[in-house]
Amino acid sequence: MRFLVRILGYVLVAGGFVTLLTDGARSIANSLLRFTPLGETLLTLVGERFRLLQPAVERNLHPLLWDPVLVHALQMPTAAAGLLLGFLLLWIGAARKPEIGIVTRR
Repeated sequence: MRFLVRILGYVLVAGGFVTLLTDGARSIANSLLRFTPLGETLLTLVGERFRLLQPAVERNLHPLLWDPVLVHALQMPTAAAGLLLGFLLLWIGAARKPEIGIVTRR
């Protein structure tokens, strides 16, 4: 299971880095600092199913979860979201360090 978590972490870090480079090139070309929001990326990847997310969250979970929490989370840059989630998954999937000083024989 750790292997899959690490692989997903590496994929997200690579995707976040690629998005950061793309946003940087777009910012240089337009002479204006602009980052791609996470909501725009998800709309491009998932399509019309993304538009069904708001009614599903408001109906099944809680209406306040959508407006203050998810609306702001979907406005964060895609590169930051990918890098943060990727590094978090890499940290979770890392091998456990052995504890020094504990006797394992009984």
